[in-house]
Amino acid sequence: MPANLTPEFKTAEAAFRQARDPKERLECLREMLRTIPKHKGTDHLQGDIKSRIKDLTEELAGPKKGGARGGPATVIRPEGAAQIALLGPPNAGKSALHARLTGSNATVAPYPFTTQFPQPGMLPCEDVAFQLLDLPPLAVERPVPWIAQTLQPADACLFVVDLGDPECVDRALAIHALLAEKRVTLTERWDIGAAPEPGEDDEATLANLFAVRLPALLISAKADRIPALADEWAVFQELTSLRYPMLAASATTGEGLDAIGPWLFRQLGIVRVYTKTPGKPPDLNRPFTVRRGQTVRDVARLIHRDLAQSLKYARHWSHGQPHSQQVGPEHPVADRDILELHG
Repeated sequence: MPANLTPEFKTAEAAFRQARDPKERLECLREMLRTIPKHKGTDHLQGDIKSRIKDLTEELAGPKKGGARGGPATVIRPEGAAQIALLGPPNAGKSALHARLTGSNATVAPYPFTTQFPQPGMLPCEDVAFQLLDLPPLAVERPVPWIAQTLQPADACLFVVDLGDPECVDRALAIHALLAEKRVTLTERWDIGAAPEPGEDDEATLANLFAVRLPALLISAKADRIPALADEWAVFQELTSLRYPMLAASATTGEGLDAIGPWLFRQLGIVRVYTKTPGKPPDLNRPFTVRRGQTVRDVARLIHRDLAQSLKYARHWSHGQPHSQQVGPEHPVADRDILELHG
């Protein structure tokens, strides 16, 4: 039966794909449920949306008073310029890398499966920070049933491997098979947009609605222990057919750690925008972050949704320019722009 998705549903669905704040995601899900055509062809999806609304409502409500504790959270609210998930097999050096990059208290041990639940930490990069999410290792013998839900709000991932491990190839392929079962795809493309592919029909939209597609950067951890890293990397690519960009790093020596933040900044198209109030200097300590191609209205939405709706114009200073110009809400912003917003 044709889905016959309404324009209202498609608008809500596009907003859901872009939303990072849990409250916004919940509102989008409710709007999707309200506007989805009600017939047998969408019964399964309606149930999926209702289930996600229930889970997200409970997450936002927090633990019930007087009730049993539900355990550590498996979905982490995104913070910073982007949320980056750390994925990898057991003992690949993932938690050690996370601890060095963020200064977190992640448990690091020479035995597998020390990480049991998501562990967030912040990786500083100039005057912004990326939220790095250390996750349990992925392996056939220890499934992580909630991994797809955890990855839903993530912007990208670091796929951490030890190229010196003889089982590295088999473990990497096993992880991709496990993720595929959960409708999670890692890709070498870092230009993924939030909108559906051009020409995507209703059936494809429904099939891809809650699928997760993450750009991946492969981190060759423990690089200090691999004398012929380039050769090992070439063999890994040939045997796995994975073509992710790769950086070598070592949590032990610090090799390559300084390159990760700037690499993410460039590839994710992070744009810093500073704001000011009339008659006062701009606040250059706490930029708002959007992505390349986003607009003045997108910045206003980060401040408050009502401001985004009532926004009339902005005074705009390009980086390094002493004079401002008046621009409309749909004016694209660039890195280090300054905005004075007028509703």
